[in-house]
Amino acid sequence: MSLKKQLCIGLTLSSSKKDKENMQMDDNKFYSGIEEQIELAKRAEKAKLDFVFKADYLVAHPDLIARNRGSVILDPTLFFTAIARETKKIGVVTTASTSFNPPYILARQLQSLNWISNGRVGWNIVTSIEGAENFGNEKMPASEERYAKAAECTELVKKLWKSHPYEVLEVDSADAAEVIREMIQPIDHEGEFFHVKGPLNVPEHFSGTMPLFQAGASESGRNFAASVADAIFAATPDIESGIELCKDLKERAQGHGRQPDAIRVLPGLYFFIGDTYEEAQEMYRQANQHLTIERRYALAEMVLGLNLRELALNEKVTANILPDADQAVRSKTHADLLRRFIIKNEPTVEQLLERPEVIGSSHWVAIGTPQEIFQQIMERFEAGALDGFIAIPGGPPKSLDLFFSDVIPLFVEAGVFRKDYVGSTLREHLGIFEA
Repeated sequence: MSLKKQLCIGLTLSSSKKDKENMQMDDNKFYSGIEEQIELAKRAEKAKLDFVFKADYLVAHPDLIARNRGSVILDPTLFFTAIARETKKIGVVTTASTSFNPPYILARQLQSLNWISNGRVGWNIVTSIEGAENFGNEKMPASEERYAKAAECTELVKKLWKSHPYEVLEVDSADAAEVIREMIQPIDHEGEFFHVKGPLNVPEHFSGTMPLFQAGASESGRNFAASVADAIFAATPDIESGIELCKDLKERAQGHGRQPDAIRVLPGLYFFIGDTYEEAQEMYRQANQHLTIERRYALAEMVLGLNLRELALNEKVTANILPDADQAVRSKTHADLLRRFIIKNEPTVEQLLERPEVIGSSHWVAIGTPQEIFQQIMERFEAGALDGFIAIPGGPPKSLDLFFSDVIPLFVEAGVFRKDYVGSTLREHLGIFEA
């Protein structure tokens, strides 16, 4: 086995265009596409990836539904019970919000899935940026309050897991009830946001505390990640933002008494792979051709709070026309990334309306042949801009086929990715050990 630092690679599960074309049944109804997702997870496992992942949204967002038209968007934790039963080694990372889920339910559902998967679960902790109206709240709390609640919720969930230790299952004596009563103790948590007696009614899995993932890149999000996360899903569209984030998280982790390399930085990688660069570029163009110029203007305004309609397409967007950085926007993380791009590059309006932060997401977009994609990733890996990535398939099925058949083997050949699993739990895949 290579002594080189190893990449951590996850895959976002999403329906391909081919899946959607085959999704309609004879009775003209649609189904969940779970069979296709199971097959995709099996392909990822065959390639020895660390985990498969699914995001979550607690609102019926028309744009999201339109992007996934023909697909049924399922609760990810329930979804992964099916994936876990059909796979053996690959990790399953589910998403659950601390803003709307009671800690006891979170602890119970996640630990149940951990048993179903035999120790392969990771929890992607999100605070949510919308959806309060679906849970009886008048409006979303400020970011600082959401992260304060997330910190208390996460600590509480971990206490609940520990309140019912794995060793309880090994008790075999005449006075078992008395022994177990001593081992399973209430936690009597009284905090700012939660009041929970405990203990949990599901024992902890023998693999220990499941890996924690986090996706916020704001000031509050970084502080939270540095205190609890084993990995962070990052939006780093360029190499400089990746280097800055890695360096910043190392420093923050040390400030929380953790090792500087305790957090794996995993940017989203939205890829389009073809036999030639031109073919890959056409895949990217086709993926975004449905967005009209008016829709792009509206998306730019939603992300940045800036109306570009009065500017000519060839006119430059400069720092002096940017709105106040403290104004309310849907996602401050995405807005900050786009502001940084404008300040550094002064793009034209046309160029800005082509940016991933506007037409898709703030993820890094990689376009090219398998060798070119490999080189782009290795450049960032060697520069210290990432510890791995979350692969987000783009374009037609061929792009994903080439990712598995050509790109992954290049990492194995370079000695930065495994040829086979050496463990069976997600903690082992990630090289995380209990303190």
